[in-house]
Amino acid sequence: MKSVEVIARSVEEAVSKGLTKLGATRDEVEITILDEGNKGFLGIIGSKQAKVKIEFKVDIKWKAQVAEDWVKKLLDYMKIDTVVRMSYEDEENIEIAIYGDNLGLLIGRRGKTLDALQYLVSMIVNRQGGKWVRVIVDVEGYRSRRENTLKALAQRLAAKAQTSGRRVVLDPMTAQERRIIHCELQDFSNVETHSEGREPYRRVIIVPKK
Repeated sequence: MKSVEVIARSVEEAVSKGLTKLGATRDEVEITILDEGNKGFLGIIGSKQAKVKIEFKVDIKWKAQVAEDWVKKLLDYMKIDTVVRMSYEDEENIEIAIYGDNLGLLIGRRGKTLDALQYLVSMIVNRQGGKWVRVIVDVEGYRSRRENTLKALAQRLAAKAQTSGRRVVLDPMTAQERRIIHCELQDFSNVETHSEGREPYRRVIIVPKK
């Protein structure tokens, strides 16, 4: 439940009831007074109840909880026994780490299944409203291992381009993986990089400097 509308004899009573229904504190919600109500004549004639709308603030805490809940439900549906750990160090990034046995199914070839899962979680989270956040989903530390592999590949192919004097064309990669290659070689004095092609076949080109 993300929000409730509550009618009561006063605004404060309506707010109190709404917070109880949501299981929230005032700091966690936004309160909109839809109708302040009135006591009427002698507290009887013409009296009108107050009405308020109370909704959770769509902040990083809310979005992180949505992301964690959705991933856990998906994994339960898939009958995959895992441990899901969610974290966020700032207001712009959410990291979800999944641990378990035999999770290759969640990673897929070159991480394509994992990238698809990450895309879905990001879409669901950012449809909640509020400020856009970046979502990273990882399985058994795959992304850090893949990053190290790509950095080593970038160095090796940059050396090859420099030695041969010819450009080197890499396999198609995701935008995130291409960024790793570009960043790794940005200070490499003898080569430069750029990307060519359309998604999902866009790839990095390493060109020796003349």
